[in-house]
Formats: sequence, structure tokens, C-alpha cells
Amino acid sequence: MEAPAESYQQGFHRRWGHLRRARVRALAWLLDAPDLLDAQDPQWAGRIATTGPVTPALVDWLTRLDHDPAPLDAALGGKIYTRLGLYAEKLMAFYFAQHGRLVAHGLQVRASANDTIGEFDFLLEDGPDAVEHIEFATKFYLLDGEGGQQFDALVGPNLADSLGLKMRKVFERQLSLGAHPAARPLLPRPVSKARALVKGWLFYPQGSWPQMQGIAAGHCRGFWCALDEVDGLDGEEFLILPRLQWLAPFKAASSTWMMSRAQLRAELEAQFETSSTPVLVSSVRYEPGKFEEIERGFIVPNDWRERAAARRMVKALGG
Repeated sequence: MEAPAESYQQGFHRRWGHLRRARVRALAWLLDAPDLLDAQDPQWAGRIATTGPVTPALVDWLTRLDHDPAPLDAALGGKIYTRLGLYAEKLMAFYFAQHGRLVAHGLQVRASANDTIGEFDFLLEDGPDAVEHIEFATKFYLLDGEGGQQFDALVGPNLADSLGLKMRKVFERQLSLGAHPAARPLLPRPVSKARALVKGWLFYPQGSWPQMQGIAAGHCRGFWCALDEVDGLDGEEFLILPRLQWLAPFKAASSTWMMSRAQLRAELEAQFETSSTPVLVSSVRYEPGKFEEIERGFIVPNDWRERAAARRMVKALGG
């Protein structure tokens, strides 16, 4: 009988269990996690960037950074980040800068003082005569099980976004920014290529792991279920993941945040009385001296499926 396949969490803990600092672990995840989109799929027309394999030199660099995070802390500054996307961008900007590739980060293109055309997430060195434009995104989508298996059925927790909508925006607008007349005076060199670098996690109805063309086969994945289905979750100890802990699998030295299943359900019931925002939860286990994430998933309000169905109907009617 074959051994069960190693989960992404197990692999991450094995490779990066020596890293202690949350910021360094998040950066390790950004550099090590599988890309969300399959760069080889012809529908992306070669416009998907990838972080590539983790080298021994990169492992050594992250290990040194974990021992002395002063350069990373200085780059992030004293700001308290509330937007996960901005936090992830700052981490990647630090990495590109430290490895001598960063030309510009967050470079805005304006037609006038009050008219912003767009923004270059990253301009990177690409030889002496050109720069590469990278559009970067870190996304978390739930598969609306009744919405088919197209990209528009992968929706944000609050149903305001979808992978299809995001990709259309990236490919139809953002990656062409370098050709806009207003961008040319800002560019130090011509843009040689423009590609999207997309990291993230996809969440599926419990027990469902469909393959989708264009999605990388080994992408990071989790489950989603309604509040009334919490009693069926595997595991005995849980925690609600703070937003800035959504990137890398969770690890902690203490059990301060841990909850039993009954405590988790009570906490979620209280939250959903005043908010319809789904909550990302991790199941954890204790290893000597540490608590590690086993699995993760979004718990959604009991009416989430109905709201997803209403969203589909509005979209079908052209809304």
C-alpha cells in the first residue's frame, strides 16, 4: 500500500521548520510555494512568471535572515500592515532588492494629477537594455461548487472578486501598461516582457479536489465549509488565522491561540452575528516544543451558498 502523499503543510514544515520568525517564514512561502497558475498552459501565452526552484544559496540566505532579521525589519518599517497584498508585495520587493534585481516597486503611471492610468508592481533588471514588468498577486479563492469549474467560479471569500475577473484585469489591462504613452517617460529602459506572478491558496468544498486547466497541479489548497459543518472537521485543536498569517503554514511555540472545536464554533457563531466575512481557520497539532498547522480552510456563514447563488444569477443577467 502506498504511503499517502505529503501535504503542502508537511513539506513546508520539513523544509522550513528551522525558521522561527513569521516574516521570514512568509517570505520563504512566497519564494517556495507553487505558483497558482500553470506557466506551461497555452492559454497564458507564456505570460506567467515563476519564482523557480529553491536553491541551497536561497536556503542559506533565508536562514541568515532568520538569525538576523534587521535588514527585513528595516525594509518593512514600523508600519502596521492591514492589507495582506501590500505586505506580500513589500516582502517580495525586499527579496528583489537584496538580490540586485529591483529597478522600481509600485511605480504609478498618471495621465494627470487626478488621473491614474495604472501602477507597475515591479520593474526588474533584464539585461543592460531592458526591464521586466512583473504584476504580482497573492490570492485566496473558494470554489463555488455550484458555479462549475471555470475561473469565475473561484470567488473571493466576500464574493466581490473572482480568479477570472482578476486574470482578465491583469492580462487585458495591467500587463500592457508599459506600452502606454504616459508610462514611457517613467521607464528607465524599454519593457522587454510583462508577466504575472501569482501565488495563493485555493479552497474547495470538503472532499472535492477537481482539476482545472490553467491551474498548477500542485497549488496550495484547503477546504471550505459552512458553520453548521464545523463538527465534521478533522483535528482537535484549531486557531483563527490572523490575516498576516495567511501566507505560510502556521507555527508557534505556545498554545495561546488554540481552541477546542466547541470554542471554535462558539467564537465563529459570535463573529457571524455581526459580520458575514468568512474566517480562515487552521487545524494544528503539537510536536515537541511547537504547534504546527495540519490543514486550513475557510468557515463561511450558513447563508454563503445562497449568496453565491445570488451572485451567479446577477452575473448571468449581465450585472
